[in-house]
Amino acid sequence: MRKTINIVITSAATLLLGLGVLLNAPAAQAGGQAPDTKTCTDKENPPKDVVTQGGCIVIERTKGNCMACHQIPGVTSGDIATKFENMAQRWPDKAKLRAQIWDASKANPHTVMPPFGRHQILSADEIDKVVEFVLSL
Repeated sequence: MRKTINIVITSAATLLLGLGVLLNAPAAQAGGQAPDTKTCTDKENPPKDVVTQGGCIVIERTKGNCMACHQIPGVTSGDIATKFENMAQRWPDKAKLRAQIWDASKANPHTVMPPFGRHQILSADEIDKVVEFVLSL
């Protein structure tokens, strides 16, 4: 009887400990979509991986604001520019995607996409993070 009680107590403690870890875990980005605003604005536990950091830049209205024109899974977004889907297949050359974000007018002089790098809207590091996020879609 005593052994059964110890097993039950140990099992319950293990379960509660595991539940506590899960409840305190940082919000994880769902694969293939933009992170939620709460994940991006969590000052106590900011995102550490570059893909999520890039996603946060993409959805930040004062930074990338990419969803104003592009359809991005996970956020309400525009539809006047290309959808962000199958991006790794569409942009197999990471350097070309980075150049497109840096200054899209180099490839298309009539583009309405802002030159994020040339106009210093985003830093070089921020553009690198955006590239990693976009290629994850």
